[in-house]
Amino acid sequence: MEATAPRDVAMDDCIANCTDCHARCVETLRHCLERGGQHASPDHLTLMATCADICRTSADAMLRGADVHVYTCRACAEICRRCAESCERIADDATMRRCAEACRRCAESCARMAA
Repeated sequence: MEATAPRDVAMDDCIANCTDCHARCVETLRHCLERGGQHASPDHLTLMATCADICRTSADAMLRGADVHVYTCRACAEICRRCAESCERIADDATMRRCAEACRRCAESCARMAA
């Protein structure tokens, strides 16, 4: 059986950022539903759920060693950027700020992986 080549540090960081962003978005979805109002707008909730999904997909692609991760990471970077912007519009809320920060970190690391 052939040994798998080790991943580089940047990819490991990106996997961690994607995993963290996925969890943060899923946790924040509940917060948004509980708060209601602008937190629970359909566009915002849909974007957060999509962000969580693409983060999980990108992390899984990298963990599998799939060379198509550049495509999932490119999509992830854009969706995370948009999700961060959406969360930042509700910036008077610490939970939303933490979600936006996780999305920004993920967007930056995925953009590097997609380059």
